[in-house]
Amino acid sequence: MKLYDFYKKAISIGIDNDPRGKDAVLSELSLKKKNYENMSPREKEYFDLEHLENPYPDTRILYGDNDTDLKNILVGIDIDSSEVLLADYLKNKNIMIDAIISHHPSGKAFANLHAVMYMQADILYKFGVPINIAEGLMESRIKEIERRIAPINHSKAVDVARLLRIPFICLHTPSDNMVANYLQKTFQDQKPITLDDIIDILLSIEEYKQSSKNGSCPKILIGNKNRKAGKIFVDMTGGTEGSKEIFNSLSLSGVNTIVAMHLSEEHRTEAEKNHLNVIIAGHIASDNLGLNLLLDELTIDEQIIVYECSGFRRVKRK
Repeated sequence: MKLYDFYKKAISIGIDNDPRGKDAVLSELSLKKKNYENMSPREKEYFDLEHLENPYPDTRILYGDNDTDLKNILVGIDIDSSEVLLADYLKNKNIMIDAIISHHPSGKAFANLHAVMYMQADILYKFGVPINIAEGLMESRIKEIERRIAPINHSKAVDVARLLRIPFICLHTPSDNMVANYLQKTFQDQKPITLDDIIDILLSIEEYKQSSKNGSCPKILIGNKNRKAGKIFVDMTGGTEGSKEIFNSLSLSGVNTIVAMHLSEEHRTEAEKNHLNVIIAGHIASDNLGLNLLLDELTIDEQIIVYECSGFRRVKRK
């Protein structure tokens, strides 16, 4: 499989599994094309044309020739300069890495992480939060994340990959869509009664089993094992944590339990004030699950060897 085909297929799979629904994503892309046509020449000069085909600004080919054949890939949750150097070092072990695949974004994909957060408003709307409230609360949070990310040196690892001529891709939201969709459907099918039932379901999934054996178990952050699960909201996609002020609206919309990758202390306090149950499934374990589900689809008809690094462990389902 060519590098570009791998990348485009990842985006397509991400769209098919987007919690907003495929039609909503295609509508967003159509609006972006219309807005682009009305831009001034200066605006077009600095516009990333990838936005017209790829709805996920945190997913990009960061470096590499589109026609590169992929046979051996190095996959990690976080790829920094050390992992790029590892890929180069593996040549000494007669392992030729054709591309590095990161889950978390780097380079311009990291610089634009905040832009993918707009999708959270549509996801909240599907769970009963009025769209005007969802968009209003998300707007200030997105600006906060943009300010926080702006001063960071985004391109360190990308520059190392460029100097060593190793193709580099990051697949963030398509992977997060996979885990969010998978868990939401799992809970809908298995209908857990209590929070302890949710924990049991998570522990039946290999990635969470492995993480638990390494000391990072799914945990009840708010509530207790005998509390009723009620309506469950799997909050695992859309860049990073949304507005801490959204929990009141979620509670009023009928959500009883949130299953998340992680939750800051400020967000935990607000969720507790609004009497929401919260289960933390685990960040890296959830990233592993999403990336494994994505790789299952990407490599189903391909003989691509995956080398694991940076917290990633390959679990095959197909």
